[in-house]
Amino acid sequence: MTATVTAALPHKALYRTAEPVLVDGPAGPVTVYSLGAPVRTVDSAGGVVDLGVLPAGGYGVEFAAGPRTAVEVVDDPRTRMRYGFLVDYAPGRDVDAVAELVRRLHLTAVQFYDWAHRHAALLPGDPAVQEYADALGQPVSLATVRRLVGAVQRAGAVALGYAAVYGVGTDEWPQWRHDALLRPSGVPYGLGDFLSLVDPAAPDWSAHLRSDLAAAVRALGFDGFHLDQYGYPKFARRADGADVDVAASFDATIRGIRDELPAARLVFNQVNDFPTWRTASSPQDATYIEVWPPQVTLGDLARTVTRAHAAAPLRPVVIAAYQAVYLQAEPDSADRATMLTMATLFSHGATQLLAGETGHLLVDPYYVRNHGAGPETLAVLTRWYDFLVEHGELLLDPAAADVTGSYAGSYNGDLDVTYPEAEVTGDPVAGGVWRRIVELPGRLVVHLINLVGQPDTVWDSARRPFGDPGGGLLRVRRFGPGLPRVRVADPDGTPRLTEVVVRADGDDAVVVLPPITAWQLISIETRSGN
Repeated sequence: MTATVTAALPHKALYRTAEPVLVDGPAGPVTVYSLGAPVRTVDSAGGVVDLGVLPAGGYGVEFAAGPRTAVEVVDDPRTRMRYGFLVDYAPGRDVDAVAELVRRLHLTAVQFYDWAHRHAALLPGDPAVQEYADALGQPVSLATVRRLVGAVQRAGAVALGYAAVYGVGTDEWPQWRHDALLRPSGVPYGLGDFLSLVDPAAPDWSAHLRSDLAAAVRALGFDGFHLDQYGYPKFARRADGADVDVAASFDATIRGIRDELPAARLVFNQVNDFPTWRTASSPQDATYIEVWPPQVTLGDLARTVTRAHAAAPLRPVVIAAYQAVYLQAEPDSADRATMLTMATLFSHGATQLLAGETGHLLVDPYYVRNHGAGPETLAVLTRWYDFLVEHGELLLDPAAADVTGSYAGSYNGDLDVTYPEAEVTGDPVAGGVWRRIVELPGRLVVHLINLVGQPDTVWDSARRPFGDPGGGLLRVRRFGPGLPRVRVADPDGTPRLTEVVVRADGDDAVVVLPPITAWQLISIETRSGN
């Protein structure tokens, strides 16, 4: 007897154009929506549903029986990055649950954190050694790594092996100490008591690193690498007396790895934005930034993403913002913090490295110390990642332009939102509703983030229940004699763009907005036919 399917789950995290889109789901009619408009309805017998070939774009998939999901179709997979992580490579571990999370959250890339034998020797020196303990004692089976690589790839994501570009462990240090980056005291820079740092662009080390990475691709099938650093030093003296601009060394390192592995996906960690101004132009596939103090507020996240887009406009932006709040607060309070972090990042055209394994969250820079998410937290993430995928054209388009300062406010008078019980602000302010206006071809997109009831705007801090700002009123100057088309979506309310009533008031069009939870997205079409 075939088991009854009650949930909706795409077969892949990402589909290529001309590739049939397959989704698991219950029996009954299935409707596919593109930015709120129905584009296809098929009947499901329960189980695998073939939605056929869809044009490039994000889609909501709704089963009449209840569940919904999202799918995305792209011409070039490198234009999207929804990042996850893995840390468990124990012999014989199950890989199916990992693939399921990749599919459920539409993760397009997975970082294989700390899979290597040693930082300076990624694979064991003896090919016969297929199981070992990593540098911090975690068990690793290369057979498990290979099975996980295959599972991730079959789920539609790319597998990226972790590699630190300049870290050397104690056992390998005598071989590389001549390339050390030294403090003014002459002591090598390091990480904890188990790594010392070398100049990543030192010729012999650089050649070794490139060779090690290429060998890992051949042995394990990785699609590329997550290239890590620790944010320091910025400048240092090398053991041979050479002065080193570390940002320049990072750039040279990335370029060298690209030459060695021209087809690989490469993601370099610009720790706390260092040195995005230099390495954003390096040949990598995402602008990835791990944030730390003083980047502690939602406004800091927004500004970091804005700088990243300015440095590399066509490249996806990923922010590693670890939600340690889950270790300190009740799950619902921590979930609200994550909602506000995601709302900030998604509304500014970025994504967050947060979820991975079989349903775990990053709460610490040592990814092994992750947090197992409860069912309600996973339900939040599923809704929000579905929302991100379904509205990717409105959220992640490189052509998006922030026009808040040109449209809102009394001087401009073109578009604004008011609430009777809360101030609407252009920057995140505790107690208010944060408003951002973005222009895309043929439409304006308004983002409203609810900070009513919050004591501050720290992104990794327990959050109170979302307050009620009262009935929201959107007022927009009409573009002609008719009325604009206005639709609203909310990941915690109506997730699909839905029509709202628009009425004329002189030269303006006015809309009474539905209630807001954490984040509301409003689409205003500025030309007829769009």
